[in-house]
Amino acid sequence: MAAVGVHEVVARWVEREPDACAVREAETGRSLTYRELWLRSGWLAAELAGRGVRRGDLVPVAQDRSLDLIVTFLGILRCGAAYLPLDGLAPTSRLAGIVGESGARVIVRAPGPTGRWADLAAWLPADVEPLDLPERDPGLPVPAPAADRDDPAYVNFTSGSTGRPKGVVVPHRAVLRLALRALFCTVEPGDRVASSANPAFDATTFEVWNALCGGATVVVLPSVTELPMDDWAELVRTERVDALFLTTSLFHTVARENADAFAGVGTVVVGGEQLELGAVRRVLAARAPGRLVNGYGPTETTTFAAYFDCTEESLAGLDRVPVGFPLQETSLHLLDAGLNEVAPGETGELCVGGPGVALGYLARPELTAERFVTLPRTGERIYRTGDTGRLLPSGAVELFGRTDRQVKLRGFRIELEEIERAATASGLADAAFVEKVGEGPAASLVGFVLPSPEATGPSRAELPEALRHRLGETLPGYMLPARWVVLDRVPFGSTGKADRARLLALLDAPGPGTPAAPSTDPAAGPSTAAAPPADPGSAPASGHAAALAALQEIWRDVLGTDAVAPDANFIDLGGNSILAMQVAVRVRRHLDVRVDAGAVLLTDSLDELAAHVASTPLAAAP
Repeated sequence: MAAVGVHEVVARWVEREPDACAVREAETGRSLTYRELWLRSGWLAAELAGRGVRRGDLVPVAQDRSLDLIVTFLGILRCGAAYLPLDGLAPTSRLAGIVGESGARVIVRAPGPTGRWADLAAWLPADVEPLDLPERDPGLPVPAPAADRDDPAYVNFTSGSTGRPKGVVVPHRAVLRLALRALFCTVEPGDRVASSANPAFDATTFEVWNALCGGATVVVLPSVTELPMDDWAELVRTERVDALFLTTSLFHTVARENADAFAGVGTVVVGGEQLELGAVRRVLAARAPGRLVNGYGPTETTTFAAYFDCTEESLAGLDRVPVGFPLQETSLHLLDAGLNEVAPGETGELCVGGPGVALGYLARPELTAERFVTLPRTGERIYRTGDTGRLLPSGAVELFGRTDRQVKLRGFRIELEEIERAATASGLADAAFVEKVGEGPAASLVGFVLPSPEATGPSRAELPEALRHRLGETLPGYMLPARWVVLDRVPFGSTGKADRARLLALLDAPGPGTPAAPSTDPAAGPSTAAAPPADPGSAPASGHAAALAALQEIWRDVLGTDAVAPDANFIDLGGNSILAMQVAVRVRRHLDVRVDAGAVLLTDSLDELAAHVASTPLAAAP
């Protein structure tokens, strides 16, 4: 009989290969066999049932990526409930709102929780009970509730255009569509699938369930941003990873700084943004993985809906990497405004059908009805992605952009309007406009703000920093603009709407001490007087002045700016964790000094980072 629940598929591997390794933590060496995983997840299912959690309930998970997280996900499914992974990097006010909206009665955290997970009482709604993952048998019966393929398996919250996050409800059938007989990444018993995504990011669905539904091992790895890149590549090699997912921005960074890092990996799947053709060819020309796949799919279509195998042959004659062909049991449609198929080669909105389509948005019937629709001729239920594209002669789909104002940044889907609403709701601004600028790892958000005349407190010069602080209380870090430009007035176009093109043009107009390339607002950030160029390849690793000169050149190249002053701040210049990783790699390569991305991000200025580099012994780089 066909399994209807994800946990039922895992149970079959427990019966067939009970002593096979199910989960391993690369950094700690902790591991669980399929038998042990099943036993421990049963303890949690029993505890949840004893606290009144029933089929169809939502159970938030307050844990970071770990072995315990996998136990928790499986235990919640075995109870008949659905898990709701929380983002450990999001503000507590946002987390509290999500938990409150879920209607949950119990939240699960890891044994011995740390950080914000240890202090849930400070922000958790009063009617939600914290439960530590059991480390021993509670002596309660393990439930075995009836299951249906349309029962929710998990809920992922994404950015929302109305100013509040929206929860995507994903059923068991959608997860099984992704995990079983997967065309884009074959996982077999004994394979090792890396898990390095933020638990709240839907890539975790692939990393966990494609592994456990295939009799493979989930290998919990640090993110590539959490280690020096050479160390991360070595860890991937020593852990014998067979399948690996990276966001597009991270892949671009690895391709640029260490193109042969994927040697030995069976399949590398990349997704989240438009894939750079040059980065792909750079990896293919190095020690390439066995298979390099461009994966595409919104959260509403359960991680992936389309895939494209990237080879020299498949990319021949193309100037853009397509999103490709439909996954197993998936249909792709390019439709006009009337939901009619457009002719091959014409542009239409990409819509996705099949069992991978989510149930809808949690407690948002109007939004669900708007985005999840039925094709009038066939009756097929589809999801309107908002992406526009065309069908190539090969039958592959190529994407062009969005029909709305949703963007992808470093793998995260962001509704720009949510940031704008948060800025005006802060009381500091009469109007706010946010846009994405740049491509690949250099992409960032920039905001334009008209100060509120009634606002008291920050001066015009202090407003960008005040906005960053205020928005950081409600929005996750990846949604905070790297730069705010303070306006005297809002430019309007002929239709009476704000002229966003003219706003973006302000970025190219240098002010006093401000470079023409992306940098801090002259009213909000440090001066950026030009520094003399330096050759990072010839700069010695000792001496503050030499380190400063070399770092200035590295920052200019990585950030794409013409001038970097000693008091410049990396984040204010548009830096992010991915670009910080590039800086760390180049410092190690050119100066033979080992620094990590955290040092680049957390030091207050270029001068402070130079002092750190100058004081670090050469022997720190093995």
